Amino acid sequence: MAAREPSRGPDANSPEAARSNPNQTAERSKGDSPPPRAPRLAREMEETAAAAAAVEPAAEKATSYRYWVRESTGDAAPLPAPRKLDAADLAANPAPTTLGSVWNQAGTWEEKNLNSWANSRIKDLLGSLDPLEFSTGKASVYEVSRCSGDAFLVTVRNKKRVGYTYELSLKFKGEWLIKEENKKVKGHLEIPEFSFGELEDLEVNVRFGDEKDLSSDDKAQICKDMKSFLAPIQGKLREFEKELKER
Repeated sequence: MAAREPSRGPDANSPEAARSNPNQTAERSKGDSPPPRAPRLAREMEETAAAAAAVEPAAEKATSYRYWVRESTGDAAPLPAPRKLDAADLAANPAPTTLGSVWNQAGTWEEKNLNSWANSRIKDLLGSLDPLEFSTGKASVYEVSRCSGDAFLVTVRNKKRVGYTYELSLKFKGEWLIKEENKKVKGHLEIPEFSFGELEDLEVNVRFGDEKDLSSDDKAQICKDMKSFLAPIQGKLREFEKELKER
């Protein structure tokens, strides 16, 4: 009769052994498992990030404008030292003169109203016109009855410009030989609106007073005579323009 093998318990590493003794299996699993890799991987990532952070500022600094200017001007000549100006320097470099007011030293836009001076000057000039004599009479301008308009001086970009616009009415009186009789006549010389530089196109119109006994032919002759004042009036107004430009 064959001998019988002695019975053996379950292998320690077999599933049966694990089921029979779960505590022992847990202890072995705990002791035999490899160390976790997460802390080591985190450490490596931190080291890589720190290295990259150290390199990026250096590269950015090398390509920045401030870095380029410092490097390119490193060999430049030093800046001149400041020096106080003396009287000779000020005399050699006088300050530029400005045409504007004290507050407008830059010579920007500035406009001055010259109406008061212009009105008075026009009246003075045209009030001094010499009398004229004609083939059949004589006449004189004795008063500026209307002087309506504006005169101005403009300073722009340190340059002076003048201008004006006026309408005038001048009183005249005269004496003409009409039908073998000396006839006294009064009226106005009306000058329509005119402006600076337009004196060549100046016009003079004659307006009579209450002269009811003058015929059309008589009035036509007197108008023709009185328009002889056009040239003297233009001369006086040219004088006015010259004085205006010199202000």
